[in-house]
Amino acid sequence: MLVGIVSDTHDDLAAVEAAVDLFESRGVDAVVHCGDFVAPFSVTPFDAGFDFYAVRGNNDGEWAVESTVNSFGTYLGEAGTLAFDSVDVAVAHGTSGVVVDALVDCGDYDYVLHGHTHGRGVEERDGTVRVNPGGLPIPVKGADDDFHVATLDTTESGVAAVTHHRLDR
Repeated sequence: MLVGIVSDTHDDLAAVEAAVDLFESRGVDAVVHCGDFVAPFSVTPFDAGFDFYAVRGNNDGEWAVESTVNSFGTYLGEAGTLAFDSVDVAVAHGTSGVVVDALVDCGDYDYVLHGHTHGRGVEERDGTVRVNPGGLPIPVKGADDDFHVATLDTTESGVAAVTHHRLDR
């Protein structure tokens, strides 16, 4: 199974459409958005040919984001857990690094997906892989200079299952 991972799209429709185009061209089965759509209009392009899951980000101030996601996908609230094939995944926006670290360090999940920092990353700790797909470039230390998303191939394991993709928008 191939899972798309995206975060921190902040109402940038060109970025959202680039992400959806990549996910569709790769034939992903599901997409997980790690929060910070901001407004409902930037949610609807994800109503595409894949299952869709999302968590709330710290900039998702319009509560209609939840109902918009639920109209075609699954809104997980502040955080949630998913299973893709036999791969256990936790998802949170990542506003609290303490929460992300606790999810990684508890050992209950194969992967912990999060965003918030706008900097892509992947690391394995004691069998759990933390994945940040990246996000829109912002002028903050550690943020990427380009928009990135990631894919997770559940037929692989560890960090080798994760690929980051730089997108033009």
